[in-house]
Amino acid sequence: MTLIQDAISRVLDLGGPVVLLLLCVSVLTAALVLYKLWQYQAARVGRHRQLAAAVAAWDLGDREHALRMLGESRSYLGPVLRMALSAPQTAELSARVDAEAETQFAQLERGLGALDVVAQLAPLMGLFGTVIGMIEAFQKLQSAGSSVDPSLLAGGIWVALLTTAAGLAVAMPTSLVLSWLTARMQRERVFANQALRVAFAPQSSAEADPAQAMGSLAHAG
Repeated sequence: MTLIQDAISRVLDLGGPVVLLLLCVSVLTAALVLYKLWQYQAARVGRHRQLAAAVAAWDLGDREHALRMLGESRSYLGPVLRMALSAPQTAELSARVDAEAETQFAQLERGLGALDVVAQLAPLMGLFGTVIGMIEAFQKLQSAGSSVDPSLLAGGIWVALLTTAAGLAVAMPTSLVLSWLTARMQRERVFANQALRVAFAPQSSAEADPAQAMGSLAHAG
């Protein structure tokens, strides 16, 4: 307990309460990032080899192989696609499946808003600490009167700028991680949309359409 109090006291002496706040924010942000990485790993985000094979087989009309590959998948999108393939396909089912997919996406995107807030506010918090530090430095300079010590001003300025550096150190990696997670979810949406559209309109059913077949024969004749 004494070590923690000493560490907090040193941080306060060095950068003030703003640096201490940024340190707490960085710890919470790191915990959130680790949780999101674990969540994406557990949900098998981006790992849809069996689902892609199932969709391709369904598109070619091989229903048995599609359902077998779907049963082997452990992706979070597996139950959604299973719902689309195992029931009579209607407009109501299509809307229901889209809603289920969006629910899954919402769960995976939970917490990304907090990362966005940290990425935007951390530099502003650092700048706020710098402004406060500069005010204190110039107050000390004013109180020194005619006997101005340049080292007094220089020391106050570098301590003030430390908060800006701390804010940027928190914001930059957070912004990179947020961009990476957002890009992964964008790819997930593209894959899910393509898979569900194929599930409801496979190429094999279009080729088996009698009207289309008659049109093809007439054109050939």
